[in-house]
Amino acid sequence: MLLSIQDLKVAFRMGKVGGQAQRQLAVKGVSFDVPENSTVALVGESGSGKSVTAMSILNLLPSNAEREGRILFQGRDLLQAGQRELQAIRGKDIACVFQDPMSSLNPVFTVATQICEPLMKHLGMSRRQALARAEELLAEVGIPEPRRRLQAYPHEMSGGQQQRVMIAVALACAPKLLIADEPTTALDVTIQRQVMELMARLKESHRMSLLFISHDLGVVGEISDQVVVMRHGQVRENAPVERIFNDPQDAYTKALLACRPSLTENPARLMVIDDHIAGRAASTDVKAKDANAPVVLEVTGLRKSFWLKQGLFGKREFQAVKGVSFKLRKGHTLGVVGESGSGKTTMGLTLLRLHEPSGGQVLFEGRDLLRMSGADWLHMRRRIQVVFQNPYASLNPRFTIGQTLREPMEIHGIGADAAERQARAVALLERVGLDESALAKYPHEFSGGQRQRIAIARCLTLQPEVLVLDEAVSALDVSVQAQVLNLLKDLQDEFGLSYIFISHDLAVVKFISDEVLVMQNGDVVEQAPTAALIAAPREEYTRRLLGAVPRGYQGRPA
Repeated sequence: MLLSIQDLKVAFRMGKVGGQAQRQLAVKGVSFDVPENSTVALVGESGSGKSVTAMSILNLLPSNAEREGRILFQGRDLLQAGQRELQAIRGKDIACVFQDPMSSLNPVFTVATQICEPLMKHLGMSRRQALARAEELLAEVGIPEPRRRLQAYPHEMSGGQQQRVMIAVALACAPKLLIADEPTTALDVTIQRQVMELMARLKESHRMSLLFISHDLGVVGEISDQVVVMRHGQVRENAPVERIFNDPQDAYTKALLACRPSLTENPARLMVIDDHIAGRAASTDVKAKDANAPVVLEVTGLRKSFWLKQGLFGKREFQAVKGVSFKLRKGHTLGVVGESGSGKTTMGLTLLRLHEPSGGQVLFEGRDLLRMSGADWLHMRRRIQVVFQNPYASLNPRFTIGQTLREPMEIHGIGADAAERQARAVALLERVGLDESALAKYPHEFSGGQRQRIAIARCLTLQPEVLVLDEAVSALDVSVQAQVLNLLKDLQDEFGLSYIFISHDLAVVKFISDEVLVMQNGDVVEQAPTAALIAAPREEYTRRLLGAVPRGYQGRPA
């Protein structure tokens, strides 16, 4: 057995309250094995303890963490290993790939420096030998022009390329175990597919084992041999991937599988964890939309260009959005999909004038938003709002939730006085599933899903008619994602809201959208009603996007 975790407990010291030391138990007696040349997946919601469990292996935990139990790696108990012994193992025998490559790669070092470091430290290579091996590693992970890319800095590469560099760094010393902590969560479906296939191929060629941490069961079903399901710091189920998907035993495992949006089913609401555990059935009564509802937003030939430096004095035009046109009806949702760099986010920000447009027309009630100025534009702004991808970055950390909700009402003169605005804030919090006690708290006191609910409530303070949702659920785990998607549908039914829903997840887009716009390199390549596009896409690019969607365990080839 390569790795054996036995009765692992991890607690965090939380200071003293009333003279008593406080400890929070995050992992409560977890046990599982990782055999040689196999892939074991750790799955569960945010806060389930899966990342803490994995980071305990190499003690990559904060200084206030306390570990008990046994972590046997090739017979050695890593809980008893000293700092020097752990440093010799890190990067050589056990390596890690993390979720966000930009926070893992050093921004002031070139790619060459970061790949060469473990080669020189652990294998004693010279700089020249390490550079030659670094070039081979970049080629192995699929980076084009590897010799030229060695001199690049992380910010000069796309997200998918950064993740490949992280994998190259991790594989530099041919580790026996690779720990991959949510390595594909922030990537679009085609890049995610490439990274998954790359990791599976490298696992076989290097004869290494993979501990794969994810909340996405679709990805887990395709890549893993064994699945360990965790909740609240405990193992709820540990079984081969085939049994987890075809015959799950634990109610929580069944609930996780039921939460996932599907390309084949069309429920009116997504099941959430509590629904499934309580035995409530999924609703299939899909409410028909009015095909003749009035058009609230008509976009024609929307363009956005950026001017990039070229040479010492020159510059060149980069066309990020090349003439996008569509109509959005009242109470309808337009899904916008495409790979990273397709222009979908730039399009959304440009029609909101968070980027100044390069041309085109955006008609709202017959008036062109792109040519408004002054008080007219301020008035229109309250009617078209945006929810961003990252709920951690979109709320002011110095404002209480009460201040966050009251500020837009004060700016736009909504509510007769402070008491009325406070009452509206409380009502909106309740509408998004939070209570009045949240008003006095700060954003850091909430989970990611709760913060996204607060961001939605902030938009609703202005009584908007159109919401632009830019990857608004992509950072959330499956159960919280289901709750937020159900909430968005409820709010749409209640207030008649129209949504522009930007996402790289086609299963989510299918659930929430009435029509889909497919973008590639700034152009619209296909536009059709959702059901028709999913059933019979016309363009090869759309078919490739659909083919890249993880579908869970489909059986292994003989």
